[in-house]
Amino acid sequence: MGEEERLPTRSDELQENEQPKNGIRSSCCTPVYWFKMLAKELHWSFVFGVIIVYGMSQGLGGALARVGTEYYMKDVQKVQPSEAQVYSGITSIPWIVKPLWGLLTDVVPISGYQRRPYFVFAGSLGVIAMFFLSLHKELHIVLALLALTAGSASVAIADVTVDACVAQKSGSHPSLAADMQSLCALSSSIGALVGFSFSGIFVHLIGPQGVYGLLTIPAGLVFVVGMLLKEPRTSSFAYEQINQSFLNAGKAMWKTLKCPDVWRPCLYMYLSFSVSLNISEGMFYWATDSEAGPSFSKEIIGYVMAIGSIGSLLGAILYQYGLKNYPFRDLLFWAQILSCLSGMLDLALVLRWNLKLGIPDYFFVVIDASVSQMIGRLKWMPLLVLSSKLCPPGIEGTFFALLMSIDNAGLLTSSWLGGLLLHILNVTRTEFGKFWLAILIRNVLRISPLFLLFLVPRTDPNSSILPDEVLNSKEVAETRGPDNVELVALVESMDGR
Repeated sequence: MGEEERLPTRSDELQENEQPKNGIRSSCCTPVYWFKMLAKELHWSFVFGVIIVYGMSQGLGGALARVGTEYYMKDVQKVQPSEAQVYSGITSIPWIVKPLWGLLTDVVPISGYQRRPYFVFAGSLGVIAMFFLSLHKELHIVLALLALTAGSASVAIADVTVDACVAQKSGSHPSLAADMQSLCALSSSIGALVGFSFSGIFVHLIGPQGVYGLLTIPAGLVFVVGMLLKEPRTSSFAYEQINQSFLNAGKAMWKTLKCPDVWRPCLYMYLSFSVSLNISEGMFYWATDSEAGPSFSKEIIGYVMAIGSIGSLLGAILYQYGLKNYPFRDLLFWAQILSCLSGMLDLALVLRWNLKLGIPDYFFVVIDASVSQMIGRLKWMPLLVLSSKLCPPGIEGTFFALLMSIDNAGLLTSSWLGGLLLHILNVTRTEFGKFWLAILIRNVLRISPLFLLFLVPRTDPNSSILPDEVLNSKEVAETRGPDNVELVALVESMDGR
């Protein structure tokens, strides 16, 4: 079949006019001209903000924070694997309340600005939290958790705010919407890959608290974004309308959630994540501490996670170019089956079957990480698309954030239940005798979401899910308005933040 004809977009015209004609030179300079085009059309401060928040804060900073925190809990706080599992859930709570951050940045301007003050606040909070962690060597676990949660809130607030900026620009420059999403995904992927690649080296050289000191740099750059971002100032704002805006949004969300076509998929998403127990902290302790395990160094742990992020990226590409048009139920069925099977790789590693087959630990762990991350992404992508289909017009942004919060609540439950399982089986820093049983129980439970697939609509991603009574309801209509940025869409953001 031939390519479908289309009118040239503004993006096409700009890139065609600015790029050199020479083939080799064009290939090398294309990214440069692409960035120049985006900076010219969208303003350089916006492009800078996207790169900093997605690439530096979430990508590179998130990778450094993950590896650094795992070693901080193990080597500095010296907690048990079950405790570390519970604590990781606590620090993710700011992501569960993402709708609150979305509502604030959308309907509560500060000093006439809707976005800039929230970037400044997020950056300041992150700098203070990371400095606090890096400067106190014998910090009580409660204070450490408060600081880590504050750092997590810093990233979450910046994430919601930049999502709103991207959605707003997508509305004013629709021909560049795809370019903006590519910029977001590219920044996040490259940042995570670089972060994981160097995370183990940094932890080895300067320790976990030194890594927290480095994390003040991404947070400080988020602060700079708030100072530099070009944003029109609103001279007058009726603050008395804030309560009404919150009330209208709340009514619209409640009206939508009461619809069976919405709450049933929401229930599936929560339960499917909850029952897939997270015992990653136990796996980390076993891989680095157990005498029976491979005793991986900090550098190897970082490299393995970097390769895992490549697997996740491959999963997203596979979905985009080969699976995105398949029905939700079919994709989720096979993704759940593959998730259960990939979990058996962990069991084979812990029982040392790989050595009996002559497969070295490092090579086997690399395969395990890549396959697990790719399958996890294949499960996550259709849920993201399904979530975007459940968002009524006018409150897309906040309702999408609400759905992501439901997913994060499921992940929190999974983390806490995994910690409870490790505690019941007496998996400690030095005792891993029953760890294989924890992995087996987790793998068996991964089958259970198959019995909940009836909650997922049979439709494919190209079909509408919301009924007319929701789309045309009075509550949803009241949230719309010509000047209402309210709850601008995160729906175009297919990366699951």
